[in-house]
Amino acid sequence: MRIYTPTAADAHGLLVYFHGGAFFSGSLDTHDAVARSLAKETGHKVVSVGYRLAPEAAYPAGLDDCYGVVRWAAEHGADLGWDGRDLAIAGDSSGGAFAAAVAAMAHDDGFDRITHQILFYPSLDLDFDTGRYASLRENAEGYGLETPGLKPFNSFYLDGGADPADPLVSPIKRADLSGLPPALVITAEYDPLRDEGELYGRRLREAGVDAAVSRYAGANHGFVVNFAWIPEYHRAFEETGEFLNRH
Repeated sequence: MRIYTPTAADAHGLLVYFHGGAFFSGSLDTHDAVARSLAKETGHKVVSVGYRLAPEAAYPAGLDDCYGVVRWAAEHGADLGWDGRDLAIAGDSSGGAFAAAVAAMAHDDGFDRITHQILFYPSLDLDFDTGRYASLRENAEGYGLETPGLKPFNSFYLDGGADPADPLVSPIKRADLSGLPPALVITAEYDPLRDEGELYGRRLREAGVDAAVSRYAGANHGFVVNFAWIPEYHRAFEETGEFLNRH
């Protein structure tokens, strides 16, 4: 873990963050700027998780690491200077899948301390049949992440026992989304994964969850990592702060 403290205040809300990278890449270092921006714009202490990666660590090792850190953070709140209020989780891309899965695991375990979930262009459906979502076809090529690359990128995870039909692997397949924490789902206009994120947000609302979906025009997958220096894309961190501090 790497912990980011935004100010010298005695207490903060907590935000546990899971980096993206198709479950096999990414690290505390590759997503350092994301964690720093989240801390600055939300005023929360950010706990960034360096979970175990596929294929060396087979499913569910990485997911268990993420959930374990959330439970640890709640149990060690006094050591972390937690103000006892917000305990949010966030993730981008595959980290967004972990965040959604952790929210579900906590709900099923009766662990009710998670107050918010923030999903940046999440990978929520590892069934990559292009007939499932229009964005898989519309944004298939030319925008960075490409639809033909989804299966090989995620094969390291899936070949290690992660079943795309399992709601902890593909959170959009969870039948009952009621009772989950309020959600902010941020998507990118030119992202093959755009539509599954937006569908998840709609399904959360239909289940009675306070959920907002925000699509960033002109953006592609990975923009909070690669293009956050552009003011209109840095806005995603400011929007996250507004979401956390509004609830």
